[in-house]
Amino acid sequence: MVSTKDFKNGMAIIMDGQIHLILWFQHHKPGKGGAVMRTKLKNLATGSIVDKTFRAGTKFEAAHLIKKRMEYLYREGASLVFMDNETYEQVTLNTSQIGEGIRFLKENTPVELLTHKGRILEVELPITVSLKVTHTEPGLKGDRATSGAKPATIETGAIVRVPLFINTGDIVKIDTRTGEYLERA
Repeated sequence: MVSTKDFKNGMAIIMDGQIHLILWFQHHKPGKGGAVMRTKLKNLATGSIVDKTFRAGTKFEAAHLIKKRMEYLYREGASLVFMDNETYEQVTLNTSQIGEGIRFLKENTPVELLTHKGRILEVELPITVSLKVTHTEPGLKGDRATSGAKPATIETGAIVRVPLFINTGDIVKIDTRTGEYLERA
């Protein structure tokens, strides 16, 4: 059992029969009444993020999560195949288990699989990936980084907004959490 005083960012707890990851917490002592713990929790089953407030001292069952480093191999219809580089064990996951980050997943990309009692809960992609631009309108002389943005198709098929000076064939760095262009690689 874990109490609200033991909360840490990244800790997993079981609440209402589901595993929640603590993204943020704050101890709050109002003028009158007892102290409370404000939290932002991510439900690992649904992916939804909720704000919850608990009385100080509330106890929860701790969920022991294991991170397993794997490599994305290939896509097979609506499934993705991952391999453990140490044991060469392969795992097949449905595309719905990965979420929006799937747009930036290219073959041989290392990922972290978050598991609880052998069940895969979440796939964590690298924070940034470098991908080649396969199609975009050509840049013109005088285009600057701050003068605007245009759509570009990257090698995984995703469309991202890039500065006007980016051309087809350039390699760009993308933030997988937001899908935003960061810089030219």
